[in-house]
Amino acid sequence: MLTLPQILGWSTCTLVASLLLHWYALRLFPRWKLLDFPERYGLQRERIPYPTGILAVSLFLLLFALVQPSFASPWSLQHMGLFAATLLLGITSFIDDRDRLSPKLRIVIHILCGVIIFGTGTRIYSLTNPLEALTGIPRLQLDTYVIRSSLLSDPSLIGALFTVLWLGLTMNALNWFDGIPGQVSVLAVIGFVTIGFLSLSARVNQPELAFLSFLLASIALGGLLFDLPPATALMGDTGAMFYGLLLGVLTIYAGGKVATAFLVLGVPLIDFAIVIFRRVLHHSPILQGGDNEHLHHRLLAKGWSQRQVILLTAVLGSTFGVSALFLSTVQKFIAALILFGVMLTLSRYAQFKTHENS
Repeated sequence: MLTLPQILGWSTCTLVASLLLHWYALRLFPRWKLLDFPERYGLQRERIPYPTGILAVSLFLLLFALVQPSFASPWSLQHMGLFAATLLLGITSFIDDRDRLSPKLRIVIHILCGVIIFGTGTRIYSLTNPLEALTGIPRLQLDTYVIRSSLLSDPSLIGALFTVLWLGLTMNALNWFDGIPGQVSVLAVIGFVTIGFLSLSARVNQPELAFLSFLLASIALGGLLFDLPPATALMGDTGAMFYGLLLGVLTIYAGGKVATAFLVLGVPLIDFAIVIFRRVLHHSPILQGGDNEHLHHRLLAKGWSQRQVILLTAVLGSTFGVSALFLSTVQKFIAALILFGVMLTLSRYAQFKTHENS
């Protein structure tokens, strides 16, 4: 059983390791020609190390392998699935950052990662109805239409679909939100710390999950210090996808705390939904990039600085994320509606200025 001093000790060492890796990357990545492409986005600046997200992936996989002996079930099928999916996503995202893979191939990889994680036992079995007391409708059971397989622990089709969609959403929402250096790192730190404290609470009580959460928070914090504007390194899709996947997985580990995850990741998830809605409304390709339709793009066009946008993201993420630790299911539903209203208001606020400037 992991103790709190052990968790804090490992987290501190992990933060130091993350800082050292990023510090060395500033010197080694240029030698290895691992630099970003500012010309792709019309930027006039020197190229900087990219994608340093591979450092986060590598450090996590190394630590995950090292700490297995201290877990209650070392190298369980569930752990092996997480390791394999993280490795697959890390390698393909790194290649994509360097050479641009096709969107369809990326989607196939994301689905495959989700299937691997689901097939090895990381599953959402049900969804709580926050209005059950008012409507009388019980929680939605997802473990239906079961395929009998002892090897895969009798997977259900509905559960597989929902789990894969959830992980695809968290991966891509954070990736699309990576329009400003440091923004995803801030959300990742907030998200992992929130899940860590939730895991230590009496209602969850999973020290191993808290351990993983605080390790990941330390990794993200180490990268954040190099990622904040003006950035000296960029994590790329490799880092954003990695943090999105692990945030999605850890919420499932915590007992399918999707409502809590929504409050923590509400800013990128709602922004993701708004952008998709606009693209459908204007008959634009859903997977297109570079349209400057995200909230952070619109706020920058309005005159906000990058650090101001990051501060807004941090305030919203931490406020609603921390509140999720103390709210009931119904209260979380109300908080989610409030956050949705805040995001719509911010979107409208930024939209008017964009139109005035056009």
